[in-house]
Amino acid sequence: MKEKKKKGFWRTIKKDGALHLMIAIPVIMLFVFHYISLAGIIIAFQDYKPAKGFFQSEFVGLENFRTLFYTPGFLVSLRNTVIIACGKIVLGIVVPVTIALLLNEMKKNGIKRVIQTLIYLPHFVSWVLLAGIIIEILNPRDGLLNQFLGIFGVEPIYFLGDADLFRPILWITDIWKEFGYSTIIYLAALAGVDTALYEAAALDGAGHMQKVWHVTLPGIAPTIVLMMTLKLGSVLDAGFEQVYNLYSAVTMETGDIIDTLVYRLGIGGGQFSIAATAGLFKSVIASVLIVVSYKLAYKFSGYRVF
Repeated sequence: MKEKKKKGFWRTIKKDGALHLMIAIPVIMLFVFHYISLAGIIIAFQDYKPAKGFFQSEFVGLENFRTLFYTPGFLVSLRNTVIIACGKIVLGIVVPVTIALLLNEMKKNGIKRVIQTLIYLPHFVSWVLLAGIIIEILNPRDGLLNQFLGIFGVEPIYFLGDADLFRPILWITDIWKEFGYSTIIYLAALAGVDTALYEAAALDGAGHMQKVWHVTLPGIAPTIVLMMTLKLGSVLDAGFEQVYNLYSAVTMETGDIIDTLVYRLGIGGGQFSIAATAGLFKSVIASVLIVVSYKLAYKFSGYRVF
């Protein structure tokens, strides 16, 4: 029996060798950068000195956590992180679901595919490049948006220099970049809704909106719950690349997040232990939130991710 299993295993490897080779590289990268690197957690409990390394740096226990929590600006950055991330999570569900529902109603597949491609393209653009485009569009002197507002007599607005406008700009630009990717997921879920349910609803006299509310949305509810569950684990991940490339000293009050604070402390100030402590703090909170979200998903919708 074991011999047959061995032969079957090697036969599968030989048959799909190219596919296994393709997946081997990302699996190795995942293992190296996400599992082996876990050994670096020890830095969070040390007064780490690069010259001394892991084994000779002084062990300080929870002192780094105390230092992090009492660091000036930490509570502000924590508040900003939660607010920005929650806004992205809510809009990251509402907007793609709405667009997916609208695209699902389109009868002309050619136009539908063109729209899907156009909204999906920003997902592949890095935040470094996209931030440059956004800065040019919002330029108070000759930016496209200010030129448009000028037609109606509105004075130029320094969007990226206004702390009150910075969070909405982060939400809008994040949705612009990512909603196309999520829309494809919801379109795939919509394709799996049983058409017989629509016919049954029509026989019962249901209108178009009633079909959407009572058939379509319940049909894709498991996918929505899954996406929400996955996103809850990133409540303390407000998007370092986006914020770092768009914020300035003027908008730090509402735009500074944990990741940018850690970057200044760890990379800019050489406080590697504090940076590792913040990373561990985020990971623990994310783990707790993921477990809680799984429980809530099962309690309110009977849906299990695993």
